[in-house]
Amino acid sequence: MSVSEKPITQVQAEHTDAWMALPGVVGTAIGEEEGKPCIVVFTSGGTEEIRKEIPAMIDGYRVVLKETGRFRALGE
Repeated sequence: MSVSEKPITQVQAEHTDAWMALPGVVGTAIGEEEGKPCIVVFTSGGTEEIRKEIPAMIDGYRVVLKETGRFRALGE
């Protein structure tokens, strides 16, 4: 499937719930990699294990894993 057939926001929305259910996944976002749109999956660790569950490409978009640790609201 080419990138133009499905908006990246739709692809992200279709997969976020399943990815968030994986241990270590703390969020998703739309980003840019090498000048092209991509889906970013933020992890708190265990990125190599998570990569086994999340493909590097989905519906024509690159999926980038970024280890960030846990997200916390300011003031916590």
